[in-house]
Amino acid sequence: MHEACPDLLQRAGYPTRLAASLEPEPLRLDVEGAVAILTRDARVDAALMDAAPHLRVIGVHGVGTDGIAIDEASRRGIAVVNTPGANAHSVAEHALALTFNLAKAVHRGDRAARSGDATFKFRTSFLELAGATFGVVGFGAIGRATARLAQGLGMNVLVWTRHTSDPSVGASDFSYVCELDELLARSDVVSLHLPSTSQTRGLIDAERLARMKPTAFLINTARGALIDERALADAIRRAKLGGAGLDVFAQEPLPAGSPLIGLDNVILTPHVAGSTGAALRRTATILAQQVTTVLAGDRPKHLVNAHAWPTIRARFLA
Repeated sequence: MHEACPDLLQRAGYPTRLAASLEPEPLRLDVEGAVAILTRDARVDAALMDAAPHLRVIGVHGVGTDGIAIDEASRRGIAVVNTPGANAHSVAEHALALTFNLAKAVHRGDRAARSGDATFKFRTSFLELAGATFGVVGFGAIGRATARLAQGLGMNVLVWTRHTSDPSVGASDFSYVCELDELLARSDVVSLHLPSTSQTRGLIDAERLARMKPTAFLINTARGALIDERALADAIRRAKLGGAGLDVFAQEPLPAGSPLIGLDNVILTPHVAGSTGAALRRTATILAQQVTTVLAGDRPKHLVNAHAWPTIRARFLA
């Protein structure tokens, strides 16, 4: 994490230490005596909570909490906080960077220029983004930021969200569609912005990929579990899909044997969309503020397990 996080915590009177490893056993030794665990990558399960009997708060660097046993934390009166929106602009920019790369075949053009391939431009299709349709799946802070950037390029933006009552949808300048399948069928680019849950894992499977245009691009800067990666690789290999830009994978780091690695029209980046200096500092700062708020006995702004606040609060008063 950015140094802003431990600096703020220590100035608030909470000494910090960095875990030596993400392996379960050494991690359990490291958290003994901790009142707070702040994590960017480590999973926090019941066993880790057992190893930290004084634990009051789990802070997640980012928005995704699929690595946290939230129900168990709630039962124990442990607050779980995250930092929604802190890295939204950086992730949105990355989604558009992947889109540009695919639409203009930048990665393949680079190789062609280096090798002196004079025929590349005559046998390669390029997409003009202005006037094309950009589908946004999920309309949280990152989805909204991505939609605004795409609209600024002159793209027609479609939005699908699981939360049909979200007032930000009706108040936006984007077109909302009721069915995900409609968005997939109409979009030239589909960008995913959903958390990994039991309802969203495997959402983009072979059947849904078949609904997309054979020239369309799929962008994922959210969670790898949203996509059936083998089905995606198969669709691209058989020219049933134009390509994909992926910053996240079902297993990270991406295994050497992944079928995605050998595909020419797939752009792969190692989960770095939110890793700009500005985003890391902002995320670390907000996380430290959330954690110190909880440790002071107050309710934080971004309390993931808000339903458990009475239990959390009662534990502080005990």
